[in-house]
Amino acid sequence: MTIQLNHTIVAARDSKASAQFLADILGLEVGPQYGPFSPVEIPNGVTLDYLESDGGPITPQHYAFLVSEDEFDAIFGRIKDAGLTYWADPHHKIVNEINTNDGGRGAYWDDPNGHALEILTRPYGSGS
Repeated sequence: MTIQLNHTIVAARDSKASAQFLADILGLEVGPQYGPFSPVEIPNGVTLDYLESDGGPITPQHYAFLVSEDEFDAIFGRIKDAGLTYWADPHHKIVNEINTNDGGRGAYWDDPNGHALEILTRPYGSGS
């Protein structure tokens, strides 16, 4: 058996709303509540399990999603339709632009908890 990432836990102030935010932007569904988790399954089988925080500070994490060109267009359209600020870089310096790293396209935006989300059409280092 090969090793595969199965799931990760994502801290959130409101787990249901945060899971719905990601699902809406990516064009996915929130799965049925599983214990304290609001799960969003990514098509490759990895699940992001949103868990409500205890009220303390949330340490922002980074979640990157490799998508096709068509998926990029659809997701990026939903980002713009939602009026979200997006960046071409992870440091939030190049605002309302996308990048063309490795001959693909990429964009970053934040979720309501401060987690950095990214879509990219080419894996890092895959360009010429």
